Amino acid sequence: MSPEPELDPASADYARAVGERLRAIRRQKRLSLQDAEELSGQEFKASVLGAYERGERAISVPRLHRLARVYQVPADQLLPRDDDDPRSEQSSYLDLTAPVPSAPRKVILDLSRLDEIGGPTGEMLRRYVAMIQLQRQDFNGRVLTIRRDDLRAIACILDTPSERAGERLAELGILLHGTPVLDGPN
Repeated sequence: MSPEPELDPASADYARAVGERLRAIRRQKRLSLQDAEELSGQEFKASVLGAYERGERAISVPRLHRLARVYQVPADQLLPRDDDDPRSEQSSYLDLTAPVPSAPRKVILDLSRLDEIGGPTGEMLRRYVAMIQLQRQDFNGRVLTIRRDDLRAIACILDTPSERAGERLAELGILLHGTPVLDGPN
């Protein structure tokens, strides 16, 4: 195998930015480098992933696409945002290592149970949740906190009044166990 060619300064900077994004997504998934290697069926060696994340190696487009499939995220989410991209203002990534503040009125979905809802309602709910994840760049894949505006849209999908949406999610079994249901609209 031939050694990696040296990158020009602009390419090296971009490789570092891509690496930071790759690391952020991997950490959101709570994967170690070794876990990611195993998840990829050893296609992506831990040492190579580490080199990508440090910006020491540039990842090719086909490999980036395959890594996105391994991480189960859209490929464009593995790339950093340009300064003039309006989405670049959404630069905050979910830090799963930070303590969760206690809030008495949250609706948190257990995403592992979402696939159990069948039919058109289940499909629409999965698509809406995927859109929220993409918008927030929240790809942890386990839980998703639903905001009030999102809850109104979910109520429409579930064909239920907004004030009963949390209760309906609990009935469907996708409300995270022990999560209190919102008290009606505010």
